[in-house]
Amino acid sequence: MTVSFFVSRLYHVSLLLAMLLLLCRCKGDKKSTKANTVEHAYTNALANETSPYLLQHAHNPVNWKPWGPEVLEEAKEDGKLLLVSIGYSSCHWCHVMEEETFEDEEVAKMMNANFVNVKVDREERPDVDQVYMTAVQLMTGNGGWPLNVIVLPNGKPLYGGTYHTKKQWIEVLSKISALYKNDPSEAEKYASMVAAGVAETNLIVPSEDFETLNTENLKTAVAQWRAEWDLQNGGDKGSQKFMVPTNLDFLMDYATLSEDKTVDTHITNTLDAIANGGVYDHLGGGLYRYSVDSEWKIPHFEKMLYDNAQAIALYSKAYVRFQNPAYKALVAETFDFLVREMRDDKGGFYAAMDADSEGEEGKFYVWKRERLQTLLGADFELFADYYSITENGEWEHGNYVLRKNGTDSAFLKKHGIAVSDFSQKKSRWKSILMAARNERTFPRIDDKIITSWNAMLISGLVKAHMVFGNAAYLEKAEAVFKFLETTCYQEGNLVHTYKEGSTRKEGFLEDYAFLIRASLDLYGVSLNERYLNFAETLTEKVADRYVDASGMFRYTDNDALIAKIIKTDDGVIPSANSVMAHNLFRLGHLRYLPKKQDQAKKMLASLMPSLMERPASYGHWAKLLLHEAYPFFEVAVVGPDAKKMTMEMHAYQVPNTIVVGTVKDSDLPLFKSRFFDDGTYVFVCKNSACKLPVKTTSAALEQLKNF
Repeated sequence: MTVSFFVSRLYHVSLLLAMLLLLCRCKGDKKSTKANTVEHAYTNALANETSPYLLQHAHNPVNWKPWGPEVLEEAKEDGKLLLVSIGYSSCHWCHVMEEETFEDEEVAKMMNANFVNVKVDREERPDVDQVYMTAVQLMTGNGGWPLNVIVLPNGKPLYGGTYHTKKQWIEVLSKISALYKNDPSEAEKYASMVAAGVAETNLIVPSEDFETLNTENLKTAVAQWRAEWDLQNGGDKGSQKFMVPTNLDFLMDYATLSEDKTVDTHITNTLDAIANGGVYDHLGGGLYRYSVDSEWKIPHFEKMLYDNAQAIALYSKAYVRFQNPAYKALVAETFDFLVREMRDDKGGFYAAMDADSEGEEGKFYVWKRERLQTLLGADFELFADYYSITENGEWEHGNYVLRKNGTDSAFLKKHGIAVSDFSQKKSRWKSILMAARNERTFPRIDDKIITSWNAMLISGLVKAHMVFGNAAYLEKAEAVFKFLETTCYQEGNLVHTYKEGSTRKEGFLEDYAFLIRASLDLYGVSLNERYLNFAETLTEKVADRYVDASGMFRYTDNDALIAKIIKTDDGVIPSANSVMAHNLFRLGHLRYLPKKQDQAKKMLASLMPSLMERPASYGHWAKLLLHEAYPFFEVAVVGPDAKKMTMEMHAYQVPNTIVVGTVKDSDLPLFKSRFFDDGTYVFVCKNSACKLPVKTTSAALEQLKNF
């Protein structure tokens, strides 16, 4: 049976149709802040947790419990349904539903009497979130957060939805509770069908059809994807816009290898729109999570570590290709923001900053026109023209989100201002406004440290160091690695999240995949083989614990949930499977291990039907297809000046190339028998066949060009 069969059955189950009418998309009034008090009328089991999101609900009248096998056992013993509510600390509508519904004593009384109530931080337990998000998408056709599911004591989902008003929520609880009590067999039948549908979405058909891994398929996929591009505003078409760094990263390499200049135009259009728009914090640096409009004007104001980590890598790479100084500035400002506001004293980086402060979304970041006039004085009119403080630029309630009005060159020409003079003005504006902004109530920070997201930051900082040569970037990257190695790598296992006092022990495929990638990145720039060895150790653990019969990797190393998770589609974060496929590909080339390269090819071949159908959702796989469809090179730099010359090579954008080096004799296949006392040599190789060694970077680049 196919997924479409299950979806059809689900939509035609009469008992669900009435319930679906109750679903409401996330709309409603913004929350207000409750005053914090020392004494609380209610305290539940979440008070013992360390997750900021769970702690936010520790004093709800709802008798919340954290996710674990104990809650399933309790539901079985008491004959109750589980009510599982999933969200995260920076989720605006999670806060809204908490205040409107979960803080309400009437609702709490009903929930406590009829359900075992479970709160889940999706960033802490992405496995639980993925399983039930899939279920809700099958049941309703969409999903989001807060994610609210009602499940049987065996974990199979009976009902799912997102944000509900208090009235809607009470009605849902009443109907589902009555259904389970009056007709448990029908409830079991329906929930089993949903669970089967979830399981089928995680089935991957293995393939070894390597003939599909060609340039024609790649060009066909991009041509199909091109119809989805917003050629005016950048990004893909839609009423909301996400950055999706992995897609832009792929497109940059594709444009180079295919020599398609129209792709370059789309890339720069997108990168410029993001950098100039309201989705970027022009005062404090850093990107917000996404734009709520199609023109990147108004953001949803959360700041996530994974977005900013990937932005550092993306804009560093884009600077090499397009030499836009605004890209370099964005990297530096984003780095400064992360170190200033998101760094833990021990060296790790926090997960997120909230969208809200004082109960209002974006209040910390937006400005009133009158306040800007007071602060900036005679400079206000110039500032207003530059940052769109105009009648058409107002967001809501007299508030403005700063966003640039056109290019800097056009603005300078319009006002007859020299670059140096304008740079001084901008520095003065930022200094004045940051001082004023810092007097406001800061958004809440989710201070748990997520292994996979910190690993992404390592990769981003390594890329920035490669491009700009700034030692601070590499210093921080190595400090984050040391933090993860000493704090999140416990008894040979990675843990997904860390916070002082936390008892979390779960580690997921994404933690291993991204840290392996980060280790390989550090090896490439530092030449320190301990990073390579660590990457190989983690890869062996993944092979032992996560491998699936399909050739892919399971997200978890156990079967505790209703279905195994094999996530393959790439989104704002590339899938752990696509990252692992790249890791295997790289290790295969570094160690001359054909089996690892073949494993990566098999994974890619199995995903080709999906890539061809929805290329925008498989951008990181498409980059691996570039590696397979076009020639791929290894560049080995051997000798006393290897570190200097590898940095010279890294400063160029050369797709489909691994650059590694050593300052000493080494048994690594790429270096073996290639160390000579009379100087430093560069070996350019393809398919284990190498050109004669050369002594300069320029000569090596010429060999790559004419191999």
